[in-house]
Amino acid sequence: MHDTDIKRTLSYRLSIFWILAFGYVLVFFHRLCPAIVATDMMRDLHAGGTLIGFLSSAYFYPYALMQLPTGLMADTWGPRRTITLFLGIACLGSVLLGVTPTPAGAVIGRVLVGLGVSTLFVCTLKILSEWFSLREFVSMTGILLAMGGVGSLSAATPMALASTRLGWRLSFVLVGLSTAVLAFLVWRVVRDRPSDLGWPSTAEHEQTAEPSPRLADGIRQVLTRPAFWPLAFWFFCKYGIFTAFAGLWGGPFIMHVYGATKGQAGAILSMVAAGMIIGSPLMGRLSNRILKGRKPVLVLASAVIVTITAALAFFTENLSLPIIGLICFGLGIFASAVAVIGFTSARELFPARIAGTCFGLLNLFPFAGGALLQPLLGHILERNGKIGQAFTTAGYRQAFLVLFIFALAATLSSLLVKETIGGTTRKAPESSG
Repeated sequence: MHDTDIKRTLSYRLSIFWILAFGYVLVFFHRLCPAIVATDMMRDLHAGGTLIGFLSSAYFYPYALMQLPTGLMADTWGPRRTITLFLGIACLGSVLLGVTPTPAGAVIGRVLVGLGVSTLFVCTLKILSEWFSLREFVSMTGILLAMGGVGSLSAATPMALASTRLGWRLSFVLVGLSTAVLAFLVWRVVRDRPSDLGWPSTAEHEQTAEPSPRLADGIRQVLTRPAFWPLAFWFFCKYGIFTAFAGLWGGPFIMHVYGATKGQAGAILSMVAAGMIIGSPLMGRLSNRILKGRKPVLVLASAVIVTITAALAFFTENLSLPIIGLICFGLGIFASAVAVIGFTSARELFPARIAGTCFGLLNLFPFAGGALLQPLLGHILERNGKIGQAFTTAGYRQAFLVLFIFALAATLSSLLVKETIGGTTRKAPESSG
């Protein structure tokens, strides 16, 4: 490989990475922004807490169901084409969400948004595995997840400001147009691998004499491995808690129980993003150099989430806004950024030839947790009635007790997770992301 070829590849791949990273910003923005505008949407759409919870969680159903097909499309049709097409769907969904006058239209729009952004993460991992070496892959994945924190940040204070000045409807329309611009950039700039441009690759690939298994065989190998299930259930519980609070009901809770303005709620929820941005790059160091294991990090994170949800459930109306800010910061680190270790542990459980199948199956569980808990908490809040337009403190207390129970379940699951750092470490996936 000539020096000029190497320099050209190194430069171009950074352009690809940052375009895809901005896409991941939009993924998290779409995921969490209902927490800021939930009260406005309830008023304008004449919807109750259960319906708004279902509307918000409608993002997660198609997202979860698409994870395994995404790996297949990335391998056969190509990640660039897949991302471009589905971002176009997300654009349509966001615009529909902004203009529809009915709750049914809003649910359809939210489903289209979830469907549209569902392919970006897995496809991005596949592209990174082709443009970056195995050592670089882990670092770039950490940075990518940190960019999710930027998306969470943009879903808090900026969304609160935009919805206050422009209204939540126009804000969603503008986000949809931004998504269309990103789809255009992906099509024009991103390439699946350096060879698509006639350039040499900087990524090394695991050599194996075994052929890649059929999709059904890969699924069977993953699902019949006992060590997969504690990790999957941990993701289900942990991320369900995160999306239920940070993705929807945290904003109304801060405004209803503590009388905060929408701007204040957005600023407090932005601490989630700060935790994600700071925590994602540090999780690998904590696992590799300090605790020297994957399992200790998962157990520690689960214990912290138990403490956080206990504070919400048992001291619901006795917290201060700064304490709630710290709670949000902790959720960003120990319920979101810690996913870096969860995915790393999963990758080390399986050989590279079925890593894509593993990621696709595992990624079903966190979004299934969000899809369950968001409407469940909305139902609990609705059942406890309202004072004016605000849900009651008793309702939030019962809702957060559910989160506490899920945190205990996540801790139990983390204790059953198999330690992988001391065994044969699998290389980063090279073909399925």
